[in-house]
Amino acid sequence: MAQEHFYEVSVEWKSERKGTMSSPVLNDTLEVATPPEFPKGMVGIWSPEHLLVAAVNSCLMTTFLAIAENSKLDFTHFASKGVGKLEVVDGKYIISEITLMPVLTLPADDQKERAMRVLHKAEAACLISNSVKSKIIFQPEIIVMQAELIA
Repeated sequence: MAQEHFYEVSVEWKSERKGTMSSPVLNDTLEVATPPEFPKGMVGIWSPEHLLVAAVNSCLMTTFLAIAENSKLDFTHFASKGVGKLEVVDGKYIISEITLMPVLTLPADDQKERAMRVLHKAEAACLISNSVKSKIIFQPEIIVMQAELIA
């Protein structure tokens, strides 16, 4: 794999506090706006704050999927919630921390410890988490599918 990669994203102002975001290599255009917590912010539109948390959370997922595949970890479901904390630090607004709450479902109990190691390995290897100065709080959970009782 090459050592350098570049990801081009363009933004264009449309009206008020809203614009669009696109990339020449992606199909979809996203509408982006100031979040509603700020003056003239807009409800229901992706904000830079949401996109930052989404980048960290989706990186966790894709890193986990690669490591799980290489580890031949058998799982039935992966979902993760991410929450970013915006606050004023030294007179500036920053996303000071991002809490990641992945939930991994396993078909059997015998892989629980191994699965937790894979989750922690993914969190440590996530290149987006490693690129931001926000504190990353990692709260993984593993669920084991219950065998159905036969009557």
